[in-house]
Amino acid sequence: MIRFAAENARGFALDEAFARLKLPASLAPEICLVLGGDGTMLRAIHHHGPQHSYLGINCGYLGFLMNDMVGEPDHVARVVASILEAEGYVAHGFPRLQVRAITPDGDEIEGAAVNDVYVERQSGQTCHLRVTVDGVEAVGRMVCDGLIAATPLGSTAYSFSAGGPAAHPLVRATQLTAICPHTPRLAPLVLPHTSPIHIEVLEPKLRPARCVIDGEPLGNVEQVDVRGSDLMVRLCFLDGHDFTRTMFEKIVRA
Repeated sequence: MIRFAAENARGFALDEAFARLKLPASLAPEICLVLGGDGTMLRAIHHHGPQHSYLGINCGYLGFLMNDMVGEPDHVARVVASILEAEGYVAHGFPRLQVRAITPDGDEIEGAAVNDVYVERQSGQTCHLRVTVDGVEAVGRMVCDGLIAATPLGSTAYSFSAGGPAAHPLVRATQLTAICPHTPRLAPLVLPHTSPIHIEVLEPKLRPARCVIDGEPLGNVEQVDVRGSDLMVRLCFLDGHDFTRTMFEKIVRA
């Protein structure tokens, strides 16, 4: 079992507690135990890859992707017992967004997003974007701060803050949400998971924009293609976790 801890007091303390345990060598080697918040979970996934199953313990602020702490002294034993039983948790597969971007130099960059991918302005000026969906032009020139494509799992993050709807994590769709659109005021869209989305940065030298995947910047881009894929990432949740309750308690009614 791999551990990936946040660099904060709670993350360090819980990591030390696990380190003191004499865990059996057979203990679920495919599990990556993530101790931190949602950002820590995303970093762990990008660092270790989709071949692992990720079980998160919330040591951060929101922790929508994590299991909540129960009692500090007893929680380590509970988590270990759940992993040993292999029945004390459920692993859910969540599809990612495949991203292909072209830089101003013509280089191609590829990546995969668990939460979201967005294009955002890189100067004091707005960026101008042309957006097509399924080969149909959605907007020829949108004056805005940027555009977000989010998975349902990531819909409650940046996209929700920008005015997009909160989707249940088990829905299969892609959300498209403009960031501070001026003209036209493109409304948030919910699209089929497999719909290809093409984003073109207009006048990229005058109005530069960069691409960001799950909080990690790729650098300035001229074009970005986004499409849902069947490449899954597995997140584990302890018995009793309820996605609907968590969404309302942590996001909708927060």
